[in-house]
Amino acid sequence: MVQKTFVLDTNVLLHDPESMFVFGDNKVVIPMTVIEELDIMKRRNDELGRNSRLVSRKLDLLRRQGNIIEGVKLEEGGMIKIELDWDKDLPHQFVENKADHRILAVALKLKKDGERVIFITKDINLRIKAEALGITTQDYEKAKVKLETVYSGFREYDVSSEIIDKIYSQKKINVKDIAEKLKMDTEEIYYNEFFIFRSEKSHSVLARVKKGQNAQKELVLVSPKDIIAMGVKPLNVQQRFAMELLLDDKISLVTLIGVAGAGKTLLSLACGLHKVLEEKVYRRMLVSRPVIPMGRDIGYLPGTKEEKLSSWMGAIYDNLDYLVGKMYKFDTEKLQSTIDYYFESGLIEVEALTYLRGRSLPSQFFIIDDAQNLTPHEIKTIVSRAGEGSKIVLTGDPYQIDNPYLDDSSNGLVYLVDRFKGQEIFGHINFTKSERSELAALAAELL
Repeated sequence: MVQKTFVLDTNVLLHDPESMFVFGDNKVVIPMTVIEELDIMKRRNDELGRNSRLVSRKLDLLRRQGNIIEGVKLEEGGMIKIELDWDKDLPHQFVENKADHRILAVALKLKKDGERVIFITKDINLRIKAEALGITTQDYEKAKVKLETVYSGFREYDVSSEIIDKIYSQKKINVKDIAEKLKMDTEEIYYNEFFIFRSEKSHSVLARVKKGQNAQKELVLVSPKDIIAMGVKPLNVQQRFAMELLLDDKISLVTLIGVAGAGKTLLSLACGLHKVLEEKVYRRMLVSRPVIPMGRDIGYLPGTKEEKLSSWMGAIYDNLDYLVGKMYKFDTEKLQSTIDYYFESGLIEVEALTYLRGRSLPSQFFIIDDAQNLTPHEIKTIVSRAGEGSKIVLTGDPYQIDNPYLDDSSNGLVYLVDRFKGQEIFGHINFTKSERSELAALAAELL
């Protein structure tokens, strides 16, 4: 097989510092211009700066193993090298003083040298420019998951009335029994997945997959009793499933994906407050979200840190006002004094993700809103920070991504759902219905 030469753009290394090692026995080329851009980024105090420094350390370790300009061989049979030279005959439209064009010129030079070059970048416009130069180009595909095939967290089936009656009477049923009737593989039925069974008699039942005796998977009846948290009741079956997961202390990680107005943030906050204030399972509720795509700081906002956070977390505060307001029938004075007490006592904390790195987070109900704007690497960093006894909830809409280097298939939220499905401590629900208002529902569908 002819060895390929993968030329990496800066944004690929910043997206995934391990990206230089994932191309098997092929050759990976990092243009010197990329090193210069990493050097500029390293002074930042956000995720981009940390990733830049991490890439530099990895390259320094490689440098100690051999001459990185000539190329350092890897155990897998591949090679990583830094390329100093580039093609000086770019079309006049491609000015040399632009970093992107110098990176492209490296790929063009290697192609003219007879190498089988593939240029890897997450910049759409740069891929267009590469095509214009006749260079084969691709997005960085590792960790991509097709959104249309992502695990939804629940399924619906038409079954006989006997199956429904059996679940109601016995409260549970072995997954093997139902899998045979539905012609499914039990391995493809995941822990904490929900099932909606309906019969021709308009008879229905809700069930959830749990671990039973002898580690056998069982479909357990979802109690028909009302479920309430901070005065909030589920308005549809998907919200009911979500609240089951959010209020289950045995589940440490919950992801909620769906359209605007589906109730993802409101339900998460309601269940978090219930667990912290009423059941006292967790010490505090910590709420955060990506400030600006690719980790930009909140420093550009005016005012003190608290004022900055208030501007940036408006949607969170709106939902808190609603939840606490219901307790006092929206008495403004009591509402404000209660919310102030929650924040001053530390029962609720709102923080920028940028400032959470290195913190230990034990016994906390941790909500990350707008998680679709995080990369797989950032998601790993956050989730792996969870302390003993904590629960992490990530919410987001993959169709509302602001990060210029992510899309509905490459964002960290969708990647997390795909990797964690089937784990006993994980639960997920994909919302498809908006409950905010008729207008919001139409907007989500039509716009």
